[in-house]
Amino acid sequence: MPKAAKLALLSGFLGWMFDSMDLNLFTLVLVPTIKELTGAATPAAIAANGGAVVGLKIFGWGLGGVLFGVAADRIGRSRTLVITILIYSIFTALSGFAQNFWQLAVLQCLAGIGIGGEWAAGAALIAETWPERTRVRAMQVMQMAYAFGFFLAAGVNILLGPIGWRYVLMAGIVPAVGTLFIRAFVPEPERWRTAPRPASAVATFAAIFAPDMRRNTLVGVTIALAMMVGSWAALTLLPGWISQLLGPANASQAAWAIGWSFMLLNFGAVAGYTTLIFVADILGRRWCYFVFCVGSLASILYTFQPGTTLAQLQTMLPVLGYFIVGGFGTFAAYLPELFPTRIRATGQGFCYNMSRLLTAPGPLIAGTLVGTFGSIPQAASAVALFLVVGMVAIWFGPETAGQPLRD
Repeated sequence: MPKAAKLALLSGFLGWMFDSMDLNLFTLVLVPTIKELTGAATPAAIAANGGAVVGLKIFGWGLGGVLFGVAADRIGRSRTLVITILIYSIFTALSGFAQNFWQLAVLQCLAGIGIGGEWAAGAALIAETWPERTRVRAMQVMQMAYAFGFFLAAGVNILLGPIGWRYVLMAGIVPAVGTLFIRAFVPEPERWRTAPRPASAVATFAAIFAPDMRRNTLVGVTIALAMMVGSWAALTLLPGWISQLLGPANASQAAWAIGWSFMLLNFGAVAGYTTLIFVADILGRRWCYFVFCVGSLASILYTFQPGTTLAQLQTMLPVLGYFIVGGFGTFAAYLPELFPTRIRATGQGFCYNMSRLLTAPGPLIAGTLVGTFGSIPQAASAVALFLVVGMVAIWFGPETAGQPLRD
């Protein structure tokens, strides 16, 4: 295996792992953070205020993913990777110093810009460096880093959460160290260096809507949107539900219970990514996505039931993680194959992150959903029905399994 391919995978893995860690640190400390900075006490109020922060963060994620996707096609994959990691690590750490709700919201939004930009650069770097016969496996290994990022975030919360939520967020500075390695040792892909590029950033972005690309772009956005909308409520509302199941008398156990629950969720996610390593080429990209959507819907409806206990919830979390987190591995295989090298990062970044921009208002209405449907489980289950859109949309896209990466 070429050294450049190994370095690309290592850098992409580390970037996505720490991306996930910094993304999920706030989710894990959402309840105590919002309680201290806003004084919110009820589940609906906490969900509403926390959802506003998450919504702004997702907006930053979507914006950063689109902008840095274009940047990766213009200035290089490795260079863009360094810039995005620095952005999300610095602003996540600064969030630990927030003195009020709006400071927290702005800092998390800025962190989201870096979080969104990292995936497009890292995915393109690996896809263009690895040989065709092992490329999809390498992409799944990179995507698996997201679950390991969950593990790191949960571990940080277990260790530092009892001391205070500020220390949990401050730990987000750690990924900045990794940029030294990437800048020094990870070269740009030969495929990118030799590919012709559009004349400007505007032309690069416009190219994904050219007649020969438009259908792929629309399908990519729709399937990403469906999976993200279908799963966001389950993931966003999970910490609040765990706190609610514990009750006020056991509030001191919340940090440990939430951290352990997310670890269980991501044990399942690792199994989901591992499955895709072996079946993505056998079943094809469309069937893999469809099966994971069906499994995500079924597992959410089964897991989020009123009257459940914390023990029952935790028993189902590995199955839930297998589908709703592991299912994102289908994008790692499919999206890079929809676009040629000259606009690959732009196209996959737009598809993966435009759906973030479109779903950004979702968390803002989290509290309203809980109030409307009467409980967290019912709200999560209702939103999950959007997965049906993805089950239909995937069949309008091309089947790319077994085909070489486009130049």
